[in-house]
Amino acid sequence: MNNHRRTRLENIPAAILVRVSTNKQETQRQKHELSAVPEAKGWEMVEVCEETVSGSADRDERPGLARIEELARAGKIKKVLVHEISRVARRPSVARSFVESLEQCGVSVYWHAHSIETLMASGKRNPAAAIMLALLAEMTRAEKETLVERIKSGLDEARRKGVKLGRPEGTTLEAKELVAKHPDIARALKAGQSVRNAAKITGKGASTVQPVKAALAA
Repeated sequence: MNNHRRTRLENIPAAILVRVSTNKQETQRQKHELSAVPEAKGWEMVEVCEETVSGSADRDERPGLARIEELARAGKIKKVLVHEISRVARRPSVARSFVESLEQCGVSVYWHAHSIETLMASGKRNPAAAIMLALLAEMTRAEKETLVERIKSGLDEARRKGVKLGRPEGTTLEAKELVAKHPDIARALKAGQSVRNAAKITGKGASTVQPVKAALAA
């Protein structure tokens, strides 16, 4: 009986979700640490889903989340491993709706930084995880708002000191030259990313992304 139960638990299929915001970041550390979890617990690793997209992106702009949900609905996974809740999303509404959609499929989200799961062994929602999810999501949003305010304050201070911001006057490029100069932006746009997401992925301003988009359409 005990051997049967142990075998059944060890065969739990799991997937890993890793996300970075820009091409300048890498996912190797997340993957390395998360891969050790199913190995230690004897879970069966099904797939690793990687994203390069802003954590503030809308849910329909998140291919990694969509793939995880697809696996969950198909009954191919029972666990999703993430490094921390901000890797799911920096918007509380997106993180919450994603977790709830997985719960409806009986899939538990395990976040490594706190070694906690959203579902208990019985399949019921883990109250402690629900509280932590709400708290951490709000903390993440507050951190982002603080960062935005600091950037805005820095720009305002630069303007006050007479620093000229933006592209120098007279620096125009032909369409092909513009695309060649920003291949990372071109790749993001061709992959279907919005101007906002392409800017966040590449670490460049929307004022730079928009002309590249226009050049691609020319």
